[in-house]
Formats: sequence, structure tokens, C-alpha cells
Amino acid sequence: MRRDSAPYNGTARRGEATPEGSPSIAAAEDVTRRSAVAEEQAFLDVATARRDRLAEHLRVELSADTRDPVEAARQRMLRQQYEELRRAQDGLVFGRLDGLDGTVRHVGRIGLRDDREDGEPLLVDWRAAAARPFYTATAVDPQGQARRRHIRTTGAVVVGVDDEPLDGTVSAELVGEGALLAALDQRRTGRMSTAISTLQREQDDIIRADATGPLIVQGGPGTGKTVVALHRVAYLLFARREMADQAVLVLGPSPRFLEYIAQVLPALGETAVVSATCDTLLPEIRVGRDESRQLAEIKGRALWQPALENYVASLLPRPRELKLRWEGEFYVLPAPTVAQSLASAVRGRPYHRARAVFAEQLHHLLAEAVVEQRETLLNEMEEGFEDILARFDRDLARDRHPGRAASGSDVDGLLSEEEIDDLRSRIAGSASIARFVEAWWPTLDAETLLRALLTDTTLLARFAPRLSREEIAAVAAEPAPWASSDIPLLDVLADLLGEVEAPQPQGEFVADRARRQRGWVYGHVVIDEAQELSEMQWHMLLRRCPSRSITAVGDIDQAEAAHRHRSWADAVRAVLGDRWTAAALTICYRTPREVMALTEPVLRRAGSHNAPPRAVRSAGIAPWERTVTPAELAGAAVEAVRQLRQRWRGGTVGVIAPADRVGELLAVLSDVPVLTATQSKGLEWDATLLVDPQGIAAEPRGWNGLYVALTRCTQELGQLILTPPG
Repeated sequence: MRRDSAPYNGTARRGEATPEGSPSIAAAEDVTRRSAVAEEQAFLDVATARRDRLAEHLRVELSADTRDPVEAARQRMLRQQYEELRRAQDGLVFGRLDGLDGTVRHVGRIGLRDDREDGEPLLVDWRAAAARPFYTATAVDPQGQARRRHIRTTGAVVVGVDDEPLDGTVSAELVGEGALLAALDQRRTGRMSTAISTLQREQDDIIRADATGPLIVQGGPGTGKTVVALHRVAYLLFARREMADQAVLVLGPSPRFLEYIAQVLPALGETAVVSATCDTLLPEIRVGRDESRQLAEIKGRALWQPALENYVASLLPRPRELKLRWEGEFYVLPAPTVAQSLASAVRGRPYHRARAVFAEQLHHLLAEAVVEQRETLLNEMEEGFEDILARFDRDLARDRHPGRAASGSDVDGLLSEEEIDDLRSRIAGSASIARFVEAWWPTLDAETLLRALLTDTTLLARFAPRLSREEIAAVAAEPAPWASSDIPLLDVLADLLGEVEAPQPQGEFVADRARRQRGWVYGHVVIDEAQELSEMQWHMLLRRCPSRSITAVGDIDQAEAAHRHRSWADAVRAVLGDRWTAAALTICYRTPREVMALTEPVLRRAGSHNAPPRAVRSAGIAPWERTVTPAELAGAAVEAVRQLRQRWRGGTVGVIAPADRVGELLAVLSDVPVLTATQSKGLEWDATLLVDPQGIAAEPRGWNGLYVALTRCTQELGQLILTPPG
């Protein structure tokens, strides 16, 4: 907490009107602005120097070699701190809070303490509780603050400040409106950037929300769903350090989307994060084909979870009498004994782990049978059976090791505890016993099992009786290789089978280990575009986070997947029941009012009962349309893209078209992305060219897709309308 700056004096307010023809007032305001910039530049210089000193100190410490495990763990922690400092070079300081009590706090990307003995905070981390008023204080609820200042920087240079009084004299709808609108008006680069300096109150509320159960966030286009999800990851890893030991899984809808957001979390200093899609959660499995929407919907239903559980249960060995051969003799394990051991081994365990437990029990049971049979022979020998005596002597000779001292069995024929332990050890290491276990309880493979099930109509009817005959026929008719909807089914089987014992991989960071292990349990899971998940994909994620510490963001009105849900309750009921919390983002920051005005009738055609989010900015550019024939389409698209790129030089342009038009357009447009509505989900460009919107609307769930396509631009939307053929 700092008191070394002058308290707020009401100057440098942004957005106030000045009397016409008052050059003295304008000059005074210019002086005030320049003074504020100089003041913040001086602070930024101090903070940057402190950051540089700390980074250099860590760099020197990290240069030392170490082989000690404890020191190696410390080095990993120091390396993470060093990376956090290194990445904080840009945007180190972006805000300031002036308290009513005269205190001044600067808010930044990371926290820094000054180098004085009292160790007072020089810079408050944006995730710290002390920084929260920067995002949530208002003129109505100032939370002890007199002013909020947004500091705009380029590299290590302050280029502007925007002051927002919180004393009730001005009531703004947006937090830091000037800084926010300036960020929204910047050219897009094709990569998402951090938004820690311009987060709004409803966004911050979700970022800092409790993480003890599923939180599902509904947000329309441009409301910052992805920004909120990623900054929530950074906040949780800061506020709940134990999550860093387990890592956080960030699930996106496509590899293109993951590439788009790739630098956000590293820029926020977070490394304990694994990014994936549902299709990449099984490290060794690759999707090799597309499939029909009908089949994707069938295989996405929650009914497959119990179906596959019953399928694997049917493959467990059935209890029966077991006859094993050991050193030339046969030993019988009675069926009741086997049944008891089998039930004990299976209880709550995956298939292969249960087999390992049973094998261990089998070794003990066989050793007991050998000992019991030996004792029986001894008793019979004592009753005068000479043939049994001769057989017993042979057994003694065989079991006695050369050079071994006389033991209990040498004296009275009974095995000592040491000899019984040795017997168990030899049984456990016996190749013949291992072959017996493998034959009776074989090693299974998830891919082989799933292929066997999905190609056998009899098995499907037995284990998935809720499927109709037509649905069973559709499933069984699909060829290899694997489709996207097969991945959750393979994951169920892999989980039910469990791992065949293998060494656990080790990595320098927890994310490395988590990424390699299918069965890794994460501290938290964040899902973007969650409305696209099938019920079986939800099951797949719950296995990775049994604590249900999940944040799912999406827009139910943008759902394009084959699944039949039209509300969040429908989407998650089969897996989560009613044990989840809802939240909403209601303000559209990205898409301008001029474009959002087109969306309401599209939403109605999509069957939605939701209102589109409220846009808070205008681009001043009306959406435009051009009508072309199919023969003119390619040339018109090239010309439209040329004009858009010229108008938005330094920014980005994207083209969205129906799936059957993408190939034609890619042939003539090599320097801009040409995507379907589904592929464009989560992306944004300065300008969007929407080709054949009627064609998009005619696709399955096409009105939802058209809603997506209309809302990808931050500035300008153009549409090429195709005239009907003939």
C-alpha cells in the first residue's frame, strides 16, 4: 500500500465537455494530461527496474548446476518465477487506484515488492484481493476508492492515461471505458491477447467465483467468454496454489482455436496448464474420418456409459474351480474360494488392476494348497502308507536347495514360514502360472474391444438396448478408422480397463506429466464452446476432474453440434443433474451495434428464446450486401477481400461460407482464412466477408451457424448474396 503520490484532486477526467472556445481550459487539460503521463512514466520506470533486478537475480541462481532432488525442485519453482517476470515485460503496469483515505495502489500483470526493509507492495498483482476494486468499484459503490486510472503503455513507455472518478460525479456504464474502447478498436492480429487491464465487473465476478463445483457461463457473441475463461485459470492458479500441483485442463473446440489463444496464459505467467480438444485427450488415438450428424448424435448419448460398463463387466472371468499345475503336481482351488477372491479383487477396480490383485491372491491360494497337500501327505505317511512316503521323500529332495542349512521341513517335513514365503515368491515369478492367469483373465485392448462391439449388432442389442434397430444398424455399418464420437467411447473403455502396469512418465513441469497420462486428475477444467459437447464428452471430462471443479463457457444459441439440446439444463442433465451453477455475460464488447442489430431474427429462426447480448459500441460502418450469381462468386469474393484488406490494413480479414463453397473459395483466396461457420467459432477479425448466408442457414442447425458467422467481426461485415440458379 503506497502513499507516496498525491491524492486524487479531481483533474484529468476523461469525457467531460468543455465550454466552446475556451483555449485556456483546453491548454490546462493538456498540461494535466501530460503531468499524469509523466507521473505514471516515473512509476513504470521504477517498477521496470525492480522487475529487471529480480529477473537477473533469478537468472544467476538458475545458471548453477544441481543434481540434488530437493534443489532441483527449488530450481523448477525459481524457473517459473523467472518466466513470470520475463513475460511481464509488456503491460507490467496498467492501473492505479486512489483511495479516499489518500492511499495509492498501482495494479499490474504481476506483484512486486519494493526493495526496502518493510517490503511494502510496489505493484499489486491483478489477481490479488487488493486489486479487485480496479474491476468492480463504481460511482454508486466506490469501495473506498476516489479514482480509477487506466494506464496505457507501449513497451516501457506510457502513452496515455484514462481517469475515472468514483466520487459520484460521473456514472459510467463501462469500467475504464476509454481504455476498453481503445483496445477494442485496435487491429486484430490473429492471436488473442490478454485483457487484464480492461476486464469489466460482470467478467471479474465470474473470474473470481467459487470453484468447488461446475460453473456454466452463458454468453452471447463478443461478451468475452474466452477472455473470462482464460483469466479465470490464471486467477485460480494464483489464489489456489494447490491447483498448480495438479494442473488445469483447458479444452477448446478446435486446434485452430487453441493456436489462437496459445499465448494468453503464458503471457499471464501460467505454465501448469494443458490445452487440448476432446479429440486429442487420448494421446495415442487419432481421428481419421468424419461421420454423419446422425451417427455423431447417437454415439454422443449418455446411454453408452452404462452400456460400456456392462460390456467390460461381461468380460470378467466367471468363478469356477481352478486346476493349476505346480512342479509336476495338480492343485485344485474350489469354486467358492475362487468366487470370494474374484469378488474381492474386482470391487471398484479397473479390469487390469483387478487382475493384478487377483493374481497376487492366486499366488497365496496356490501356496496354501501346496502346503495343505504336503501336510495331508505327511499325515497319511504317518499312518503307514509306504507309497506316499516314497513320494514325499522325492518332494523333499526336489524342494531342498544345495548347500542350504537344515530347516523345519528337513527335520519334520513341515515347511517353515521362511520356506512358505520362498514358495510364494517362486509361484509369483513362475512363467507357467503367469500364462495361466493370462489365459483365464486376458489382457484387453480398448480399441479392439470397441471395434468388436460397434461391428456386432448382437452385442449392441445386448449392451445398448435403448438403441432402436435402425440406430444399431447405422452404428454397425460405420467403417474404421476412428471418428470424433468414438474418442469418448474409447476413453470409457480405457478407464474401465485401467492401465497395464508401466513406469509412470516424468516431466520437468506438472503439465508435461499430465499431458502424457490419459488418467491424469486435474485440479480444474475449463471448457470453451461448451455447448458443443455431447453427453459422452461431458463424461470424459468428469473422469479427469472428479472434484467437479469445472468452468464451462459457451452460448447455447451458437450450438451447431448434432446433439439435441436447446438449453443448458438439457445439455448437462444426463451427466451433472442439477448440481451446477449458472452465470451469464450480457454485454457484447466485440461486435458493433450495427451488426448485432441483424442477429435477433436469426436467433428466432434458430428456435432461441434468449435476447442477444447488448452491444455497447458502434463501429460507424453499416453492414453491406452484394448480390452475385454463382458464376460471379469467385471473382466477387476476391474483389471484396481486396477492398476489405485495403481498408483494414494491419488488421485481419476472414471469410465464412457454407461447407460446399469452401473449396471453391480456397482456390482463389490463398491469403485469408476461409472457414465454415463451425470452424470460425471463437475467432474474430476486423472485417468478415460472409458468403452465401442462405446456404449456411440451409445446413444442419444452420440458423445457429449463421448467428455465429454474423458476429465474428469487430468493425465491418460484408455479405455476398447468391441469386438462385436459373
